Amino acid sequence: MKVTSAEFVKSAAKAAHYAPDTLPEVAFAGRSNSGKSTLINTLTGYHRLAKASTSPGRTQLIQFFLINKTFSFADLPGYGYAKVPAAVKASWRPMIETYLRERGNLRLVVLVADIRRDISDDERLLIDWLTLYDRPVMLVLSKIDKLSRNQQFLRLKQIRSSLNALPTEAIFPYSGHTGEGKEKIWFHIEHILESKTNILQQVRDSSDFLD
Repeated sequence: MKVTSAEFVKSAAKAAHYAPDTLPEVAFAGRSNSGKSTLINTLTGYHRLAKASTSPGRTQLIQFFLINKTFSFADLPGYGYAKVPAAVKASWRPMIETYLRERGNLRLVVLVADIRRDISDDERLLIDWLTLYDRPVMLVLSKIDKLSRNQQFLRLKQIRSSLNALPTEAIFPYSGHTGEGKEKIWFHIEHILESKTNILQQVRDSSDFLD
């Protein structure tokens, strides 16, 4: 994927304030400081597009970005050990669940997790929840540059074997530092966007024929 333009559109907490849902959308989810924003910046080549921070919990709203004027990215609030007020943290779960359940143009959810950590109960629940609502999900294992090649291989094998709900081909190792894994991630995103768009077009064509 060659990204020729990427721009921030808006932030929102409620569905009424979301960016327009006229274009296919890819959402990025994960624990605080998992590398979501860095992944968005790496994929687009715009290194200050999404706000990446070493301070967990900086992203407290859903951030919408327009990519190549043909599809959009949504950066969801991080969860887990974010040091934010309890009231704010409590509002994130319904905000994220509403978005994931009701966003009509959502085509794929990219779950970002640190390869050095075991997959948490929150992450497993999210994968199961997305599967229940028939939302395609891919797992990006970030920060592989923090491990040796042998350690990467072992961690990838362990994580893959622990996730029965997610096929092996939907799990991708990645480094925000070196960019390793970027092309394979883009290939999978493009494949999902194209296949989902074609299915929707076939449904529209069938509806037009029946009318």
